[in-house]
Amino acid sequence: MDDFLAWFQHHGGALDTSSVGITDFPGSGRGAIALQDIPENHTIFTLPRSLTLSTQTSTLPSAFGFEAWRKHKLHKGWVGLILCMMWEEAQGNQGKWVTYLTSLPTQFDTPMFWSDEDLQELQGTAVVDKIGRSEAERDYHENLVPAIKTRPDLFPSDKIDTWYTLHRYHITGSRILSRSFNVERWEGEVEVEQDAEQVLEDSNEDTQANTSIGSAMDVDDSGDGGEAADEESSDRDSDDEDTEDIPEEIAMVPMADLLNARYNSVNAKLFYEEHHLHMVTTKPIKAGEQIFNTYGDLPNSDLLRRYGHVDLLPCPHLKGALGNPQDIAEIRADLVVNVVCADNPNGETHRQRIEWWLDEGGDDVFIIDRDPILPAALTSLVRLLLLSQDEWGKTREKGRPPKAKFDHQVSQILRRIFEIRLSNYQSPDLDVDAQLLVSESLTLNTRHAIIVRLGEKQILTGALETLRLMDAALSDSGSVGSKGKRRVVSGGMTDGGKSKKARH
Repeated sequence: MDDFLAWFQHHGGALDTSSVGITDFPGSGRGAIALQDIPENHTIFTLPRSLTLSTQTSTLPSAFGFEAWRKHKLHKGWVGLILCMMWEEAQGNQGKWVTYLTSLPTQFDTPMFWSDEDLQELQGTAVVDKIGRSEAERDYHENLVPAIKTRPDLFPSDKIDTWYTLHRYHITGSRILSRSFNVERWEGEVEVEQDAEQVLEDSNEDTQANTSIGSAMDVDDSGDGGEAADEESSDRDSDDEDTEDIPEEIAMVPMADLLNARYNSVNAKLFYEEHHLHMVTTKPIKAGEQIFNTYGDLPNSDLLRRYGHVDLLPCPHLKGALGNPQDIAEIRADLVVNVVCADNPNGETHRQRIEWWLDEGGDDVFIIDRDPILPAALTSLVRLLLLSQDEWGKTREKGRPPKAKFDHQVSQILRRIFEIRLSNYQSPDLDVDAQLLVSESLTLNTRHAIIVRLGEKQILTGALETLRLMDAALSDSGSVGSKGKRRVVSGGMTDGGKSKKARH
């Protein structure tokens, strides 16, 4: 780390070395530790915006030519940023960021690098469809390779097999996925340019003038770009119009990406000004404590896919057992349609209704979490598909979906949806996975996969229990409707906010 720190300071970065040290933490890798008690609102390091690495700060897009850059679609997704990072590292000692880039990890425990056998352990989870390996490789072969072959002056043929391989493409994409930040453009007042040490000193006197920025992992579905352009584009659609601006916002931020994250433990946040970025403490930190940034408190499915680890913490909903309080289970709209259509075949009208649902802003993925809450939007979609032709016509004229009214017919359909969703796993039995976790012979990948699928199955099993309670309430009092955003029904609830739109 001495070379990295010297490079960081040489290029205008400043670290409060009296308060912060860099060390290795068992099980979580390299991170930052408080060397003494640090007060709230204390700037622990500062770096100039010019030290961030993005398609805006790298000279490659300009050298390549902006028109040609767009022609090869390097401005879409993360393929351009990946190419910039590969090119900068290939410059060796002539490159501005080579010391930083060589300090980044070259091995990852994420499913992107798992064997097919290991991936089988994730069958049924939300991870499988979001890895994006085939999409990444398509971008590599269709965009990156043709682009570099047009400029042998920038990408000498004798360097391609060393610096621009598919393996390096995956490694670089994983670096972005796990360590990049969403650095917004400055729209405030112009700051007086100062040397880094002075900026650090002044920042500790007045941090309130800064505006926060979040890690790329803080932004829900913000774009996995080249490595997983189908789903995160982490948090943005992979459609061209939605990913076109990603390279201008996503950047590698030296020093900031050293901080680890842990659920509900954030104690420092990155702030920005026109010319500098500042990592500022958000609460007092005791000497010896780790300094945490945030991933945004993600479910284990996302933690594993992006970072290669999972969180196990006391979870109130599991009666003291360990789990991730943020775990979720996803229900895709096409599963809902298939279940309804199985009993009510009318393909053409169902297609019309789904198109209308999506055009009106309806969700195509419904999220269930550890609370006993069922998404009202899910119930509404079921009711839309069950409407008679006359009712469907009236609904379309009104321009709003049916209310999330719960009855026995809806309950039976939801039950089949959850049961089918559970059947997608190798075994729907919770006890099977719980017993497997006791084994000491499990590989790390298998253990992580079991933890992810166990969390999802616990949620789906809980959803079935919620349905049982709602059915009991229905039998006692008749039809139950959903008014407002949340309604309690004998321990179960329907919640109008528990869903999200997602493209896969």
